[in-house]
Amino acid sequence: MEVEAYRRLFPLPYYERHLAESVRPTPASRPIPDTTVAVAPSPPPTGPPSSKVGDTTMLAAIKLEVMTPGAESPDQGSLGIEFHMPPICSPLVRPGRPAEVAPVISKQISDVVMSSGVIDLKELSLINGKAAWMAYLDIYCLNADGSLFDAALLSAIAAFSNLQIPLVSVNEDGRVIAVSGKLQEESKLELVNKEKRKLSLRSTPFSLTCMLHKNYIFADPTAEEESIMDTVVTVVIDSLGRLVSVYKAGGSVLVYNSALQECIILAKKRAEELQKILADALSPQMDLDSD
Repeated sequence: MEVEAYRRLFPLPYYERHLAESVRPTPASRPIPDTTVAVAPSPPPTGPPSSKVGDTTMLAAIKLEVMTPGAESPDQGSLGIEFHMPPICSPLVRPGRPAEVAPVISKQISDVVMSSGVIDLKELSLINGKAAWMAYLDIYCLNADGSLFDAALLSAIAAFSNLQIPLVSVNEDGRVIAVSGKLQEESKLELVNKEKRKLSLRSTPFSLTCMLHKNYIFADPTAEEESIMDTVVTVVIDSLGRLVSVYKAGGSVLVYNSALQECIILAKKRAEELQKILADALSPQMDLDSD
């Protein structure tokens, strides 16, 4: 009881005392937190892809709409990405008051997806200069226990990997409409795209968040750890081992090159692990699609 009271009243000294003995006093003290990706089999889909890093859980869903492409990019579609934190995800999120971190993570996910080149927007084009897909990606945080960006990015990549581009045609009014197999047989509509397909994802990005405190570096911080220590670095590495971006969220402490290099090394190892986890999650669905 006295130890728990000391932990609540003086959390930073409590952590520093354990770290001095090379002990991390949280459930995340294991080398790698449990990380899972669940992708619904298709057809038919039974639910949107989900990801879990430690106790942080995300759910992602994509909605497609037909839009008129802009004059500056007539042969490209568009992406819209939103990160949501409903009150159910954390007691710190109050009903009626959006979480401050939500738009920040939305912007970071959008920046990573666009800068990494994981998606070729030309694959979302339907009719040059006239019609293209607008893909809305919504990521919902079901449980927030630290490392939100890592879990959100993983769920986003799983959602894009699972996305099926539907068959479409142009009706007599010039409107682009979705075409099912039965409707195609009855009306003999000419298809804009000849077959259902998935996006060709390139150089898939993965991320790792590290907490820095004095001369200590530890990955996958929990919400408790993030509330105590303010130096957080998130490194994004793509599936080819290339550095995509580095984020440092707040904090007044400078990050030395040696510490940053260590974070990058850890991120590269994690990217290899996540790439395998994602491939294992998608492999049953790929078998169904080939059938």
